Amino acid sequence: MEHWEPLGSRLRVLVSPSHGFTTDTLLLAHFSLPRPGERCAELGCGCGAISLLWCARARPAHVAAIELQPQAAALAARSVRENGLEELVTVTQGDARDYRQLLPHQGLDRIACNPPYYPAGAGLPSQDPSRRTARHSRDLTLEDLAAAARYGLKFGGRLCLCLPASRLAEAAAALSQRSLEPKRLRLVQQRPEKAPYLFLLECRLGGGPGLTAEPTLFMQDGEGHVTREMGEIYGDYTENGGSRHE
Repeated sequence: MEHWEPLGSRLRVLVSPSHGFTTDTLLLAHFSLPRPGERCAELGCGCGAISLLWCARARPAHVAAIELQPQAAALAARSVRENGLEELVTVTQGDARDYRQLLPHQGLDRIACNPPYYPAGAGLPSQDPSRRTARHSRDLTLEDLAAAARYGLKFGGRLCLCLPASRLAEAAAALSQRSLEPKRLRLVQQRPEKAPYLFLLECRLGGGPGLTAEPTLFMQDGEGHVTREMGEIYGDYTENGGSRHE
C-alpha cells in the first residue's frame, strides 16, 4: 500500500511495497550531494528520494529524474508536487538507454545512479517484477550507464554511483573505458569487524588518473550503535520519524 515516508523536517516521499528506498539510497544522496546551482540528473530515480534530498540539502539549479518503471515515476512525480519542487525537479518516465532523448548533450554537472546491483543471471531474482528490474542489470548495464553519462555530462562533470563491493573492479573498468575516470572511492562497512559490503564511487569525465580512497564509512560501532557520521548522514530523516531501511 502506498504511504508517505518522512525524509526530513519538511520533506516526505511517497513509497509503495515495490518502490521505496534503502539506507544505500541515503548514502548515495549524501556522497553525491551537488554544489548549489549545478544541473543534475538521477538515472533510475525510483520513488525520487535522492532528487528530493538533493533539493533539500544542496539546492541544485535543476534535477532531471528519470525512471523506467511507470509506477515508480508516478510516485516520484507526486512527491515532487507534494514538496513544492516542480521548478527544481522534472520527473520523466523513460529508459536511461534512450539518453539522447532524455538528457541534454554535455549539459549536466552531475549524474547519480543507484544501478541494478547484480548482472543479469547473477544472484537470486525477486519474484516481484518491479524489484527484479531494480536489482538486476538486464535493463541498465554498467556499459549503458557509462554511455549515458558520457553523453550527458560536461567535460569534468561527475558520475556518482554505489554497488556491492564485489563489483568494484568491474565498474572501474567499464567506466574508465568511456573516459569516466574513477576519482573518489569510499567503502562502507556495517561494523568494524565485517568486510565492506558496498562502495561509493565518483568518476569525472575526462579526468586524469589518480584515485582518492576516503576513510571507510562504518555504519555501526563495535557495540552495534549507529556511528556519529551515520547519524549526520541520516540527518533529520530519523529525527522526524523515518525508519532506518536496510
